[in-house]
Amino acid sequence: MTGRNPLERKDKTEPESLWSASAEERFAAPDLQGERSADLAIIGGGYTGLSAALAAAEQGAEVVLLEAERVGHGGSGRNVGLVNAGLWLPPDAVAARLGEGPGEALNATLAAAPTRVFDLIAQHAIACEPQRAGTLHLAHAPGGLKDLRRRAEQAQARGAPVTLLDGDETARRTGSERFHGALHDPRAGTIQPLSYARGLARAAAGAGARIFERSAVVAAEHHGGQWTLRTDGGKLRARRLLMATNAYHRPAEGTRLPDLPVVQFFQIATAPLGDNIGGDILPGGEGCWDTGTVMTSLRRDAAGRVILGGMGAGGQTHEGWARRKLAHLLPRLADAPLEHVWSGRIAMTGDHLPRILRLGPGALAVFGYSGRGIAPGTVFGEAAAKALLAGDEAGLPVPCVDSHAEALAALRTLGFEMAARVVHLVSARL
Repeated sequence: MTGRNPLERKDKTEPESLWSASAEERFAAPDLQGERSADLAIIGGGYTGLSAALAAAEQGAEVVLLEAERVGHGGSGRNVGLVNAGLWLPPDAVAARLGEGPGEALNATLAAAPTRVFDLIAQHAIACEPQRAGTLHLAHAPGGLKDLRRRAEQAQARGAPVTLLDGDETARRTGSERFHGALHDPRAGTIQPLSYARGLARAAAGAGARIFERSAVVAAEHHGGQWTLRTDGGKLRARRLLMATNAYHRPAEGTRLPDLPVVQFFQIATAPLGDNIGGDILPGGEGCWDTGTVMTSLRRDAAGRVILGGMGAGGQTHEGWARRKLAHLLPRLADAPLEHVWSGRIAMTGDHLPRILRLGPGALAVFGYSGRGIAPGTVFGEAAAKALLAGDEAGLPVPCVDSHAEALAALRTLGFEMAARVVHLVSARL
């Protein structure tokens, strides 16, 4: 260790994350130069776009994916790495908001989504530290345990093998006595999220998809039955278009998406811990998040690091809270050295449901996973690619919409950040 503060950023806007530092999967692609054509054009190199590219290429379609930065640059390379079953909403709420038929269809699709993720990992030998030990939704307070009990009843009524744990069992599984119970979901698991994205890119390219990085779309138009996308270096024509940029969408002529509220989420990672210090911290390998309105996440990686996350954009207020929170949950880690701190953005719809939006003839946009991007993004991307190529929307996970608007999106984004700051300041005496 050097004398440098481990939280000091070399780049104030883009600190190196644990995931970029530890990813085993490697992927690189050139930028788009000249003119090309395809059956399907995809904008965005995250889980949705990459799984769409893989599915389309495996069907024999000509597919080109354009990523403005590097594959996994956005939320797909910055998230916690929890492969969850379902959405942030409980299943009854999903059915109520979408209607019983579409709602239960989405519940069933997302209940099976982690299996699809882990099947793809095995099929393509993606080196992303996959561990299917389940997740623990942790009750941060007695009221949180009541909420988990309701969620357990709803999930069990749909055949989900979830289990409600008491405080003692939760302490045994987490190594912390600060929780009042937990909901264990064995269908779920954890991955190294950036490696998963890069592995999908490798698999898609191997199936014939053409991927271009550093190729931001600056304009798009539909004319004569084709979409034409322009970048600084090239032009792409395609019959079908999928926009998969989510919280990292870059405005460009002809590609405007609805403004969405954005939640910032940051994480800190300790140095690897030996068994003498960390052996009883999540010994079963589960990934965790809690029931707090300003949520906290907790997990370990394959090297034994403890990774704690929370809502907020980072900075001294949030990072100081994270250090105190880690010591509060796991006192032995009060002085543990920290290796990484990073953050990312979550596109949050008002009702916490993803959207599939018609952009124009033969064009769809997918967005709004509200913090559940890995498994939903994978299956939404596959379904969107198949729907576009077939010209049939019947197999999509949610019905398409022709328009979508979020009231006061910028103000709500600010509200999320201010709420996180207030909570983290108030908790300074943990």
